[in-house]
Amino acid sequence: MTRPTTPPVAADVIIELVDRPGRPIVLIERRFPPPGWALPGGFVEVGETVEAAAVREAREETGLDVELVALLGVYSDPARDPRGQTVSIVYVGRARGQPLAGDDAGAFAIVDPASPPPLAFDHARIVADYLARGRT
Repeated sequence: MTRPTTPPVAADVIIELVDRPGRPIVLIERRFPPPGWALPGGFVEVGETVEAAAVREAREETGLDVELVALLGVYSDPARDPRGQTVSIVYVGRARGQPLAGDDAGAFAIVDPASPPPLAFDHARIVADYLARGRT
């Protein structure tokens, strides 16, 4: 039997900066299309767990060592990514320190999750779900 063709899997992280008042979150400004502000994250590599991908992508894009504390959800709307169908597994993580934009991130922002800038993909929905379920 041949393997089915399935959408790529991504891992994204809502990074709470626990050493800042109000525990703001970190966003990255995408360096490559589609443009805009987004949660740190990216594609899971072959042979890598989703959790490891989330931590790796967070480190590559923000320079922060993130501790994953909760699974927020799985986001699979076929229209969520204009480049093509992608399934994203989203975690809540905690970190300390000063972010530094790297890899696919052209810049970073530290924001109150209740008032983020316009976000790429379905990340506004993800942040709303994070707020609705209560912070970790």
